[in-house]
Amino acid sequence: MKTYKIACIPGDGIGKEVVPAGQTVLEALSAVSSFQFDFENFGWGGDWYRAHGEMMPADGLDALRDKDAILFGSAGDADIPDHITLWGLRLKICQGFDQYANVRPTRILPGIDGPLKRCTPEQLDWVIVRENSEGEYSGVGGRVHQGHPIEAATDLSMMTRAGVERIMRFAFKLAQSRPRKLLTVVTKSNAQRHAMVMWDEIAVQVSQEFPDVSWDKELVDACTARMVNRPATLDTLVATNLHADILSDLAAALAGSLGIAPTGNIDPERRYPSMFEPIHGSAFDIMGKGLANPVGTFWSCVMLLEHLGEAEAAATLMGIIEQVTADPSLHTGDLGGKATTDQVTQAVCDRIAGVQQRKAA
Repeated sequence: MKTYKIACIPGDGIGKEVVPAGQTVLEALSAVSSFQFDFENFGWGGDWYRAHGEMMPADGLDALRDKDAILFGSAGDADIPDHITLWGLRLKICQGFDQYANVRPTRILPGIDGPLKRCTPEQLDWVIVRENSEGEYSGVGGRVHQGHPIEAATDLSMMTRAGVERIMRFAFKLAQSRPRKLLTVVTKSNAQRHAMVMWDEIAVQVSQEFPDVSWDKELVDACTARMVNRPATLDTLVATNLHADILSDLAAALAGSLGIAPTGNIDPERRYPSMFEPIHGSAFDIMGKGLANPVGTFWSCVMLLEHLGEAEAAATLMGIIEQVTADPSLHTGDLGGKATTDQVTQAVCDRIAGVQQRKAA
């Protein structure tokens, strides 16, 4: 039987609740499939920082390198500055393993009432591709004369031709694989006249490799309005690290809740393990209360399974997620309901067990 080695990193906040829920669901799914999982849990995050002065060990990437995939919760602790938690854990993994394609599917799942009036589920079915290795989050910059009136700080948005070409090519291929074969390249080249102009130029060059893909270009500020006013005109989007970070949160909110949105941090060349996570963050206000919505983690597990090549299991889990969201009694607080994390998790596991019963019948 095929065994997949999965690293589980709950991190902080509600990550400690939703990652174990995701692990439980994956274990239930493996019981009705022809594969199994070998999970290894890593207690890195805010608690590790308080004990060791770092968010993860200096050699932590070596412990992850031989894994088939990583299931991640969140990075963020109320008592630790955000730039320390993010750069010390999540971004250390993303950049260390060159997970340059951040993929964020968004659609209105059955039973969820999105905030956009006159928008049907068929009209909001997007995938946002986020450049995940450079741009505004490249880490280039610094501070000088700290504490003095002449103090200065810089953060440089660094884009390379190699980095832009590979994310554009990834986005065009993804758009090509979807029914509408439609791509929107998000830019801000009217104001950022160097790197973003290069971004636009490379989009034109790469587009010639994909004559069957229809594509257009949209300024990021105009794209926010288009997502609200004309959602049906969008399908696949590609944007820089910062732009896609913001747009994908808006997309999740328009689809009903950040609690249902998944992410894959992908190394398309498969040199290193890819990492899958919900986008909701630590959610300090509800952590430890059993109220977190685990659907974003379960959908991230779907992406993990797809990445591993287990398409049938991925489709089974996605169908069960849709059955659960279609039931208002299983909606958590972010969706206007009263269900708990454990209740939603159990409902998914029960339906997975039902798959086995139907197979045996």
